[in-house]
Amino acid sequence: MEEISEYKKNLAGKGEIYLRVKVAPGASRTGIKGEMADGTLKIAVAAPPEKGRANQALVEFLAAEFGVSKAGVKIISGAGGRLKLIKITQLK
Repeated sequence: MEEISEYKKNLAGKGEIYLRVKVAPGASRTGIKGEMADGTLKIAVAAPPEKGRANQALVEFLAAEFGVSKAGVKIISGAGGRLKLIKITQLK
């Protein structure tokens, strides 16, 4: 995914990064759908937006994509909406 290759480089260099993400829950499968003009990543999530399932699926997807533990992915703001600020940290 070329949309996140630069983010992965920054994570490796700095140890933590922040992502702006627009989530589309209830998709047929989870994956990155592109990048908006302002740099916000569009991510489709297969889980429904009920009882935090979409947020959990997003955290699991980003942890796998960036090679960090789920504890290293935090939703800083926007947990109840589609626009979120995510912090990804390489834990030691």
